[in-house]
Amino acid sequence: MSEQRYKRDEDQADRYDRHWNELLQELRIAQTGVQILFAFLLTIGFTTPFRESDEFTHDLYAVTIVLSAMSTALLIAPVSFHRIVFRRRVRDRMIPMASKMTAGGLLFLMLAVCGGLLLALDVVLDRWLAITVSAAALLWFVTFWYIIPGRLRARSAS
Repeated sequence: MSEQRYKRDEDQADRYDRHWNELLQELRIAQTGVQILFAFLLTIGFTTPFRESDEFTHDLYAVTIVLSAMSTALLIAPVSFHRIVFRRRVRDRMIPMASKMTAGGLLFLMLAVCGGLLLALDVVLDRWLAITVSAAALLWFVTFWYIIPGRLRARSAS
């Protein structure tokens, strides 16, 4: 029934074009966020207070900046992918791959944001509270990025 409700008068090529354009719009938002986070992480690594911080902070920083870099790579990958296969008539295979890259990039972005949050909160709160708040933020992300959309998707499939 939902297919009828949203039936479009488009051929397969139009559908691929629409899917690609929708994906690009989503990537514009995610890329901005990950680039700002990555820049923030790069700068704090060179500060004196950071260099004087403990092993937990350095380990957390290393994991978080790697997650941010991996997110950056995956969220920019569909653009590079498209550029390499442009005019090769492989959009039918490119879009599902680009979608998976984007989903992976968003997962790494979520983890990197929570790691960055923990880095910042660890400075101003007791460590146990910083970890608790960051874990709550992770749950918040999971709820709104995965659980709610997943439930809607499951309901719409039945």
